[in-house]
Amino acid sequence: MDHDMPGMTMSPPAASSGSGHGDEGHTMMGSSMAHMTFFWGKNSEILFSGWPGTRTGMYVLALIFVFALAFIVELLSSYLQRAEKVSALVRTLVHGLRIGLAYLVMLALMSFNAGVFIVAVVGHSLGFLVFGSRVFKRFCGDSDKTGYDNRVGC
Repeated sequence: MDHDMPGMTMSPPAASSGSGHGDEGHTMMGSSMAHMTFFWGKNSEILFSGWPGTRTGMYVLALIFVFALAFIVELLSSYLQRAEKVSALVRTLVHGLRIGLAYLVMLALMSFNAGVFIVAVVGHSLGFLVFGSRVFKRFCGDSDKTGYDNRVGC
């Protein structure tokens, strides 16, 4: 008795092209290749299909965008820690925005592009330095020796 159904054939999964030309870190996803290890290069997809593409200017723009996202996540984290007299609704909305932006940074990191990883870490670090650490405490509360209150948007 034949158990094969017409039109139903089993084919082995295509895990790698196996060409031996440095593509060991790729897997087949439809017709495009997706990196599964960190790589250096401007030819990648970050957040959106086809973006930034192969142009250097668009890659730099994508790096600036990821840096800004990470920096803003730290700004919002600092705001939530310092906002004592803000309503629960506003705090909840800011928290939701912060989490959404943090997830966008995480999704950008899933491109496995080393440049994206570096700018995300630098963005979070500089954001923490400016907004979360006590390095700039003088600018966010204490008056200087002259009695002048030099708060800058804190």
